Amino acid sequence: MARIDLIKVGKTLRDRGHPRPTPSLTETPSDVVSTANTGRGGATFSIENLDLTVHDGETMVILGPSGCGKTTLLRIIAGLMAPDSGQVRYDGVDVTEVSPGNRRIGMVFQNYALYPHLDAKANVLSYFMFRKRTPELDALAKAKYQRTSELMGVELAYLLDRKPTTLSGGEKQRVALGRCITRDPVLFLLDEPFSNLDQALREKYRVNLKVLLKQFDITTVYVTHDHYEALILADRLAVMNRGRIEQMGTYQEIYEQPRNLFVAGFLNRHVGTPPINLFEGRDAPRGHWPANACVGVRPEDLGVAREGGADAIAGVVAGVVNLPMMNATILTIRAGGEREVHAQAPLVENFRAGERVWLTFNRYHVFDTVSGARIGSEADAARR
Repeated sequence: MARIDLIKVGKTLRDRGHPRPTPSLTETPSDVVSTANTGRGGATFSIENLDLTVHDGETMVILGPSGCGKTTLLRIIAGLMAPDSGQVRYDGVDVTEVSPGNRRIGMVFQNYALYPHLDAKANVLSYFMFRKRTPELDALAKAKYQRTSELMGVELAYLLDRKPTTLSGGEKQRVALGRCITRDPVLFLLDEPFSNLDQALREKYRVNLKVLLKQFDITTVYVTHDHYEALILADRLAVMNRGRIEQMGTYQEIYEQPRNLFVAGFLNRHVGTPPINLFEGRDAPRGHWPANACVGVRPEDLGVAREGGADAIAGVVAGVVNLPMMNATILTIRAGGEREVHAQAPLVENFRAGERVWLTFNRYHVFDTVSGARIGSEADAARR
C-alpha cells in the first residue's frame, strides 16, 4: 500500500485538438488552469500548481467531464507522463524521475491493452514473462497466480486458454484486472475500465471491483465521468474541471456542501435527473444576500404543492416524467415567466401538465455569480 502526494504539479499539453471551452461562472483571473488557442487548430491545456493526496488504502475517484484532465493526472501518477513542475511522492519518497516499471503500479486501461498473441493466462502472468527466469521468480509467479485465481474465482478460470480476440468486453476486463492483481502492486490505477461494457455488465463489475478493493485494502485511483460509478466506488472524490481540482471529499459532503456553481451543477446523485435549479437571489425566502447572488435548489429539495403558502413561488407544470424505479416523478415547471425548473415529487401525487402549482425551497445554496463560490446554505425549519 502507499500514500500518494502530488505537490504543486504542473503540466502543459499543446495541440490537444479541443476548442476553447466557454468561460463559466467558476472561472476567475487566478484560475490554476488555462486553455488558449495555439493558432494551429488545437489548444494549449495546462495544469498548474495542483495538489492532491490519496491516503494509504483509500479509493480515490477522479470525477469530471471529458477533457478536464483526468487521464492526464492518472498518467502523471503512473509515471507515463512526466510533470513539467512539482513532485509525485509515494509514501513520502519523490518518484517523479522513477520509471513506471519501477513504481509497482497495476494499471487497467480503458481499452485493457492485452497482448493479442498471448492467451489469457499468459496475459495475466505477463509481468513475469519479460524478466529473466529463475526458480525464485517462477515460484513467485505461481504463488501470485494462485492468489489471483482464488480472488477472482471461476469468472477468470474458464477464460485462461483463450486469446483476447475471442473474448467479450467483460471477459477482457476480467483478464486485465487479473493481470493488475497478479503483479501485487502498491497502487491500483484504473482509467474508465467499464466504459466499453453494456449497462448490465457495468453494474455487475462495479460491485465485483468494490469487493476486490475492500479485500486488498490497497491505494486506488479511479478515473471516470460516471456519477453512479463514483458513488459506488469512492471513499473520497476529487471533482475536476479544466485541469483543476474544484473540490475533494466524500460524495455526501460534496453533494450537500458544493464549493461552487460548477460542482453544484455537475455532481448529480440521481441518474437522468437535472442536478440543480438556479434562481435569482431575490427569490431566496430568507436571508439578506448580495445583489449578485443566485440561489441553487436541487430537484429533491424543491417542494411542489397545489396550494400556495408563505414564500411560495407560483408556476405551471410543463412536463412530467415518471421514474417508477425511484417511486418519483420529475416535473418541469415554468416559474417566473418562461424560466423552467425541475422538481422531484412522489409518484402518488399524480401531477399533470398544465396544473398550477406553488414551489417552496426546502433546502438551498446561495452562490456569488461573479466568482461562482458558494456563500451560504439554508434549510427550512422542519429539516433543521
